[in-house]
Amino acid sequence: MGLVPYVPPPTSAVPPFAPLRVHGGRHRLRRVVHRRRRAMAAGLAMTAAALAASAPRDPGRPQQQHALPLHERPRADVVSAPVRIADAATVRLLRPGDRVDVIAAGDEKARVVASGARVARVPEVRDDGAGGDGGALVVLSVGRATAAELAGASATSRLAVTLC
Repeated sequence: MGLVPYVPPPTSAVPPFAPLRVHGGRHRLRRVVHRRRRAMAAGLAMTAAALAASAPRDPGRPQQQHALPLHERPRADVVSAPVRIADAATVRLLRPGDRVDVIAAGDEKARVVASGARVARVPEVRDDGAGGDGGALVVLSVGRATAAELAGASATSRLAVTLC
């Protein structure tokens, strides 16, 4: 038996095609830098959270839990001062958060005792049929010095409020 020579299959034509271009090569460095920035920011956030959670606590000082947001928390020098306003109908117009000026009207001319005081609370006005000359109570957030002035003025004068 003899050897049969190898005959390759017939060739077919390869269709022409445009050159292959790989995109994104220029932006690869930007992506790497962006990913590293993101990883660094995440790492810093995790470190800050861990430091805040593991901060040493002063055993003699109780932890404060605030239900109010930071901008609504009362400052240390602000106190709540209950004030009796002569006109109960005026107090019915007030709502918590309103700003008022408190005016003392006594034997001498009227004077402003508290300016721009924030209304903290308006207790319910009870109409007991006594003619309404007893006034009505309102709780104001004021500084300690202003609270002392309000207390002194309410002992000697009738107090009124004006909305700011």
